[in-house]
Amino acid sequence: MRPTEIRHSEMPGPKVYNLWWGDKGVQKQKGIVTYSLSPFRQRAAHKMITNWIFNGYRRLSSQAVYWVIPFALGYGTYSWAKRYDAWQNSKAAHVAGHHEH
Repeated sequence: MRPTEIRHSEMPGPKVYNLWWGDKGVQKQKGIVTYSLSPFRQRAAHKMITNWIFNGYRRLSSQAVYWVIPFALGYGTYSWAKRYDAWQNSKAAHVAGHHEH
């Protein structure tokens, strides 16, 4: 039976360009370009809420037919089923002879 090999840490040796993640003792890397944006151009959320009030209202109102009608049908079915179930479990339904349990 062969014993397993000794596993060394996988840190690179001293002859590599970048020693290890976050190591500050290495020379500055070459060929890295850093871009920046002017602070006057960094207004990504400028007028975002006021634009959403008008544009969002227009978009939601155009789609209202597709979500209001199914929601109303679903809620109507739910409220009818709750009332019917409460009546089925009531004394009045048992007296009327509608006990389907």
